[in-house]
Amino acid sequence: MLSLPVVRCAGQVLQAEAPGKIVMKMRRRRLVLVLCMAGLCLISFMHFLKALSYITFSHELSAFSPSLRSIFVDSQFFWKQNAAEDVNTGPGLQVTVKAQNGARPPLHRALFELKDDEAKYFIQTKAGAICFKQGTKMVAPSVEDAVDWDRSVMDKPSVQKVVNRGFSGRPRRRWVGCPCLPGWHGSYCGVPTMVQYSNLPTKERLSPRPVPRRVINAVNINHEFDLLDVRFHELGDVIDVFVICESNFTAFGEPKPLKFIEMLLNGTYSYVGNKILYVFLDHFPSGGRQDGWIADDYLRTFLTQNGMSRIINLRDDDIFLINDADEIPAHDGVLFLKLFDGWTEPFAFHLRKSLYGFFWKQPGSLEVISGCTVAMLFMVYNGDGIKLRRREYYLMPNFRLYENSTGHILVPWAVGSPLHFAGWHCSWCFKPEGIRYKLLSAQNGDFPRWGNYQEKRDLSYIRELIQTGGWFDGTEQEYPPADPKEHMYAPKYLLQNFNKYRYMLENPYRKESWDQGAVMYNQTGKIT
Repeated sequence: MLSLPVVRCAGQVLQAEAPGKIVMKMRRRRLVLVLCMAGLCLISFMHFLKALSYITFSHELSAFSPSLRSIFVDSQFFWKQNAAEDVNTGPGLQVTVKAQNGARPPLHRALFELKDDEAKYFIQTKAGAICFKQGTKMVAPSVEDAVDWDRSVMDKPSVQKVVNRGFSGRPRRRWVGCPCLPGWHGSYCGVPTMVQYSNLPTKERLSPRPVPRRVINAVNINHEFDLLDVRFHELGDVIDVFVICESNFTAFGEPKPLKFIEMLLNGTYSYVGNKILYVFLDHFPSGGRQDGWIADDYLRTFLTQNGMSRIINLRDDDIFLINDADEIPAHDGVLFLKLFDGWTEPFAFHLRKSLYGFFWKQPGSLEVISGCTVAMLFMVYNGDGIKLRRREYYLMPNFRLYENSTGHILVPWAVGSPLHFAGWHCSWCFKPEGIRYKLLSAQNGDFPRWGNYQEKRDLSYIRELIQTGGWFDGTEQEYPPADPKEHMYAPKYLLQNFNKYRYMLENPYRKESWDQGAVMYNQTGKIT
């Protein structure tokens, strides 16, 4: 009985003191929690500002407010980098960023500013005709004393007036025109044969542009370095920027070394280096290992969206052209698109098909939808290059809206025809070791995946395929080797450097060219 009051008293004391202590403890804990949250918010905000200096603004954001970049990034008002900061963008690519005045950003984050092409492509005769230099007989009497067409003093309406009626304002007589060289057509001698014999429905409405379009060529690269060299030489003076995407993963999802950036930095492509925008893909898409088409599509999506977001000074009528590394459009076809108005979009190229080398020509042509204007790329295809490669543009939600905005019916067409090639597609054009690497790198979706079969990866077997023109399924080609003298056999740069690229121009395993000291036969007669 005596202990109960003590307990009650103790209980009463505890009940009297507990509310005050609990309140004090809650206040202290609340203060600590608020301070921790404030610290986390501050750290997160600082990391956000730091990350903001690395990302590239999208095309739409840059167009809406170009001043945002100068406020947050270029001025470095919110964040300044250390004197030397290592940035690891993924396995295989280490780039050092130096925060000093005038320092260049890493290649995979650098911006590219498009500039107008100042070359003089047209001349103007005394009679008022405007002629394309490359396609005109410059020694003809009608072009004597012709001068470069001065585009700077003419707006587009006045140019059309000169083109259609001459400077006198009177209708041009029939004899006033441009004498064309073989292979060139039209009133201005600016339409190459590959366009003249194409299915372009608006040939009669073509007219030279006062200012050439800028052309963007986007390409994914794996190990097609010789074909990339050929592309740069074939198109180097007509393309304004090459957007080249390299990944440290193969299309199958296996890690691989970064060879292109190494060659770019050591000066291999110095002759065209000022026109290259480097895109680095440092991750492999989720699900791409199980479904190879996910990886295949994502390569082109990332190439387009990352590359185009880093190009500034874009215009709606600039040209976007996307190719696989083994698809090389012809110079004259791209130059026509650059210099003339009046063609419709999207457009394709008829490419000469070859296997293992240009010596194994395949029947017909490969027609690939490859290009459109920048306006159509963003308005219809949402800035995604893989959507352009497909032929379902008319199903895109904004197609009719874009068509109405242009005021023209959009009709797809192709530069060239099955008989008049507008470029080259050289499939599996490697030495045997390169073909084996392609087998191992191929995406896991285009079945049968021949790289899964060990016997198909054998170099002796691959040499035999090159010799006969056969395919991995055992079928053999029924067409003869191509004649190197035929028109459009291969790009000019290859033919001018025959010894360097002999393996692509001449079958190295045909019997009449075999080196008996280097090639031996087994009992079955196959190459060993």
